[in-house]
Amino acid sequence: LVLSLAWLGPALGGEDKDEEVIEEEEKEKKEDEVLSDEIKEEDNVLVLHEHNFARALSEHQLLLVEFYAPWCGHCQRLAPAFAQAAAELRNESSPARLGKVDATAQTALATEFGITSYPTLKLFRDGNRTHPLAYTGRMDSQGIVRWMQRRAGPSATLLQDADTIAAFISSKDLVVIGFFKDLRGDAAQAFFEVAAEMVDTEFGVAEAAELFQAYGLSADTVCLFKKFDERQTNFPVDPERGLDTAELTRLLRVHSLQLVMEFTNETSNQIFSAKIPHHMLLFLNKSSPEQLSLQDSFRAAASGFRGEVLFVVVDVTGHGADVLPFFGMTAADAPTLRLVKMENNRKYQMEQDNFSDSAIRTFIQGVLDGKVKPHLLSAEPPEDWDTRPVKVLVGKTFEQVAFDETKNVFVKFYAPWCPHCQAMAAAWEELAERYKDREDIVIAEMDSTANELENITIHGYPTLHYFPAGPGRKMVEYKSTRDVETFSKFLENGGTLPEEPP
Repeated sequence: LVLSLAWLGPALGGEDKDEEVIEEEEKEKKEDEVLSDEIKEEDNVLVLHEHNFARALSEHQLLLVEFYAPWCGHCQRLAPAFAQAAAELRNESSPARLGKVDATAQTALATEFGITSYPTLKLFRDGNRTHPLAYTGRMDSQGIVRWMQRRAGPSATLLQDADTIAAFISSKDLVVIGFFKDLRGDAAQAFFEVAAEMVDTEFGVAEAAELFQAYGLSADTVCLFKKFDERQTNFPVDPERGLDTAELTRLLRVHSLQLVMEFTNETSNQIFSAKIPHHMLLFLNKSSPEQLSLQDSFRAAASGFRGEVLFVVVDVTGHGADVLPFFGMTAADAPTLRLVKMENNRKYQMEQDNFSDSAIRTFIQGVLDGKVKPHLLSAEPPEDWDTRPVKVLVGKTFEQVAFDETKNVFVKFYAPWCPHCQAMAAAWEELAERYKDREDIVIAEMDSTANELENITIHGYPTLHYFPAGPGRKMVEYKSTRDVETFSKFLENGGTLPEEPP
């Protein structure tokens, strides 16, 4: 075909046909490239597709593959860090390499590895393509490098004598050492798995009997050594159950935190990712010596709740100023104490002026035992809250309006900054205008960032709930299309959408 077109070109009109020949040749060239198992690179990252993927697995012992979409913003932001990590690993002659697959073009690979979101990173070890390991590290260059290094070499350093172990302990603010009588046993292998995941912590391992004795141990034990708070924390291995990797990871993360954290830009990620169910917060002004002294009793109360309650000091004039609106507070409210249940953001206020450690412990125990009611935020109701078609509810007025047995009340729970809420605002106003003369229907809204309810937790914005007339305090969540006509069908049908004919 190419030869025929080239030959006929002058007779058929010249340049246009020459361009067709060139396009056809380039197309064939690209097809030849795709069909080849040659592996090309971009910024030290292997460019992979279905024809060279098997070769890449066979040539590289450890291969971390990013499955991406060209249009994905997260992928675009990750690309420079991924390339930097690839260069660092290559420069240190690591057996680990990084590769990438355009999952929108290589659909066979995307289907094979169950790719449903972008970017997805998977680690392939020793050419095995049936059980890749999901990437669990940080999405930055250093996080990727450290995660791969842990899998390329031993995840824990072997410590063979007293001088080596002492130097290892003093080398960092925090290290973990596993003492095992058999480094090939199940408990030690579980320890190595945990070490491979916790890449921001240094892990060591020891089996010499004299080292057990030097640190007061008689059986397999994982020890956390810190230069703050308690210096050594022991986690003995249960002789019957062995070592549970998830439980050990949780314990190490909990005890790696300082007993009392200060909320700063550097610690905020640690605080929120700690997976400790309750946070006890002391709000104070650090420029006041009198308020600073309250930290002593706060610290004294903390030790009895390690793992259950995380104690945090918040400077209302520093980084903590940004979180004050979340608690409905200003800097003038300091010093004050709040406890937050992380699962539902329920807040509890310690009303006493007594900041002693015993008073703090009593308050916390009361919350944990369910004896203290949550402190609920509520704005003041606007004077014109019920004069417009959309009624404006606040925490103080919600009960009397939403659970009025003579009304069917449709409520939008929103956040002022939420773009989805802003996009829906016009439809909600139009709906209210449509029903403003109906005595039995109320269209309302509530700013959930400034108002909280005891028995209703809002997890996303906007959330729509319908409260039908009659006894029983019923509530129906609306989950369908957010337009005026569908809202109307829902209301006219008594809080359900009529079934459409097939």
